[in-house]
Formats: sequence, structure tokens, C-alpha cells
Amino acid sequence: MITDSFELLFRLKSLGYDNTSRDPWWWPESGTFAVVVGAILTQNANWERVEISLENLRNEGLLSPGRLAEYPAASLEALIRPSGFHTAKGRNLRELSRRIVEEFGSFETFCDAVEREWLLARRGIGPETADAILNYACYREAFVVDSYTARLLMALGYELSNYDEVQAWMLEGLAGREEELFTGMSAAQVYARAHGMVVEYCKINRKGRAVIVEPLFNPPE
Repeated sequence: MITDSFELLFRLKSLGYDNTSRDPWWWPESGTFAVVVGAILTQNANWERVEISLENLRNEGLLSPGRLAEYPAASLEALIRPSGFHTAKGRNLRELSRRIVEEFGSFETFCDAVEREWLLARRGIGPETADAILNYACYREAFVVDSYTARLLMALGYELSNYDEVQAWMLEGLAGREEELFTGMSAAQVYARAHGMVVEYCKINRKGRAVIVEPLFNPPE
């Protein structure tokens, strides 16, 4: 039995699930507006499809809130069609971009000043998306959990009913021990890498929607 999140994360790191070939904060292009866009596009979509949409936007010079806010809706929807739900996601991206420009002026000010409650008040942004933006785009201490995290904990025998409970479980075991897990990193970056390890593990060790936990206890020789 894994007793807390530190033990879980320590095992994941020991087994090599800290993917050091990626961005230092695990999410591609961390600290940029591309994270904000990607966090919305990845809702109900696999990342490979999101990357196609992001490349389309990049080629048009649209990975900034000012440009995205003014871009024609139909043209934007065509560019992000690979990610699915292109009408809703296009609307949400344009609205969010406009609010960032109107209320913060720049992406840098947005990252410094935005609050989680402000994000949650925006259409199309729930807790997971808000925390992804705060952590990976703004480098803030927000621990992202997702369906992989919930399924992994369920497979380990933890019955946690919602996002807040899963997040609280992850934070409780890690609190004050961030330095033990990743020496020299800020708590915010530890949170980023921790979530990344969970995702990397679950993508490999799953059968259908179920996560397989045996490798955590019986690692390959």
C-alpha cells in the first residue's frame, strides 16, 4: 500500500518517469501564452491533436492574447479544428484573450496578477485548466491533477470523489518535502514535474481506462 503522495512520487521518480527530455517544467513551452491556449485545446482531446492546432496557430502568429483576441472567429475555428469542439474552444479562446488584454494589458502582467478565482469565472475554464495555466504558464504554486491522477489513486485503493479531494491528497503528502523529491527546485516546479510523472506513468501503464499499478510494486529487472 502506498501511504501518501510523497511515497507515490518518489517511486515514480525512482522508476524513471521524470521525463528529463521535455521542458524543465514538463509542459511544452512553459511560461508562455502557448500553455494557456494548449490548456484549453487539450480539453477532451489528445495532445497529438492539440500540437497540430498549436502549430497552425504558431504559423499564423497567433500565440499572443492581442493577436488571438482580434482574429476572425471562423478562421480561428478552422485552425484549431484538429483539437475538436472547435466552435466552443475558439469562442472561449477569443473571450479569454480579450479579457487578458482588457484587464491586464499584457501576458506578463496577467501571469503576475491573475488569481485562480478570476480564471474559474471565465467560460470554459474549470479547476484543472485553471491550475494548468497558473502552474505551467505563470509558474505559480498550483498542483494540477487530472483524470489520470484520479484513476491512478483509485487503482491504489483511494476513494476520492472530486478534483479538490484528489488535489488535497497529492498536496498533503508532499507538503514540506518538495526539496526531498527535487533538490534545488521551487515548489511550483516540483508540482509541475510531479504531475508530469503521473501522466507519463499512466500513459504507459494502462489497460483501457484503467491504470495498472503492479509496476509500482514490482518494477522490471
